[in-house]
Amino acid sequence: MLKKPEAQQQELEMVSVESLVPSEHLLRKIDRVVDFSFIHDRVKHLYCENNGRPALEPVVLFKLLLLGYLYGVRSERQLMREVEVNVAYRWFLGLRLRDKVPDASTLSQNRRRRFAESTIYQEIFDEIVLLAMNKGLASGTVLYTDSTHLKANANKNKYDLTQVQVKPQEYLAALEAAITEDRADHGKKPLKPSDPEPETKEIKVSRTDKDSGYMVRDGKPKGFFYLDHRTVDGRHAIITDSHVTPANVHDSVPYLGRLDRQRARFDFTIRAVGVDAGYAAAAITRGLEERNIYGVIGYRRGTHREGYFYKREYRYDEKLDVYICPNGQLLTYRTTNREGYRQYHSDPEQCHNCPVRQKCTQSSNATKVVTRHVWESSRERVDEHRLNRVGKRIYKRRKETVERSFADAKQLHGHRYARFRGLGRVQQQALLAATAQNIKKIALLLGRIGPNTSFTAIKALLEAYNAQLHRYQQIVAASPSIP
Repeated sequence: MLKKPEAQQQELEMVSVESLVPSEHLLRKIDRVVDFSFIHDRVKHLYCENNGRPALEPVVLFKLLLLGYLYGVRSERQLMREVEVNVAYRWFLGLRLRDKVPDASTLSQNRRRRFAESTIYQEIFDEIVLLAMNKGLASGTVLYTDSTHLKANANKNKYDLTQVQVKPQEYLAALEAAITEDRADHGKKPLKPSDPEPETKEIKVSRTDKDSGYMVRDGKPKGFFYLDHRTVDGRHAIITDSHVTPANVHDSVPYLGRLDRQRARFDFTIRAVGVDAGYAAAAITRGLEERNIYGVIGYRRGTHREGYFYKREYRYDEKLDVYICPNGQLLTYRTTNREGYRQYHSDPEQCHNCPVRQKCTQSSNATKVVTRHVWESSRERVDEHRLNRVGKRIYKRRKETVERSFADAKQLHGHRYARFRGLGRVQQQALLAATAQNIKKIALLLGRIGPNTSFTAIKALLEAYNAQLHRYQQIVAASPSIP
């Protein structure tokens, strides 16, 4: 029998916030495994001890920020409205049902003023990574790195063309030393000092967000963007580093420096890394070998002129230090230029009558020139890793770790767009998004452990989590090809 519904919401009920939150709610799992009390001591020096109005508890403030990233709420005002009606949010923040929710301006002004120049966002992120390490969820043995673009809050059609000075790469000093040594080995004089006048280039600078960079990449949208360079651990894809740059900075530029930062901060013993073809540079492979790291780098086919031989068809003989063309002619060393490339020239007298000259060169002097970087041998050794059994296993995991991490960040945590303007604020956004993803993953991995689970059962469960990748790490460690 269909009855007419009666309004019963005016009745008084004896309830508590604790009883209204399901035991398996994500925030309960996070609360069980993550202790945020360390935040209070980290920001204590930013508050006045004996003057002013009582401040919003910093632990509550940062929990509010993390709630926004956990559930993809981009607007701080909308977040406050959600907290007002969501019992689970109130429980997580320690608020009672009738407690007043903080004003959105309190959150934004603390973020803009009190914490704008502090390192608290990085400290919170690092503390969560250390927690994951202590729980056995991250080791730093195998790391995967990639970058993703965040749409800047700027119109791509409103910009100024500006001449800027090209910042020299960090490895240039080592490259110059390698060039000098290589020329000396070949009996060449050192190059004269280069022109001291700094090199400049013309770039587009947004009138709205001057820190963003104009991105022009194949298969990517054009406009003003930021890049989030993210590194994840190979065990459970725990994010171990997040570094933001303008979108016109190449992926390989900050890479080695960020690896060094992780080794110093978390005492990682990095055995292997997996990256895509954007990091395929001689300076990167040389840096990995110097750090005794087994690198696996993707392959990208270079530009090729139709109807001509591929460069790979010119075989290099290391003992003779010559290139051998497809017709059997030797291309001998001529010089090493300022960019670090050796030049190997053919004999024009032989090339004049060569039957395959049209597929090799059409230069007026009938000379074929093949270049080889002074660190090319390092890149060739690293390229071989991608083709062996261990390298294939490592590279296969890349799409399951760092690419999946970016997909989750964009789909679930509002990481498609830069919420703020300015490099520093976007860096804070990237760190908070990464922290939110980490605490969510830690809670879900450890949340299956009940409160009455014995220590032996906990240990067995954690070992089950790590079994698949532990076997993989043994293969990496036992491989004779790893330095």
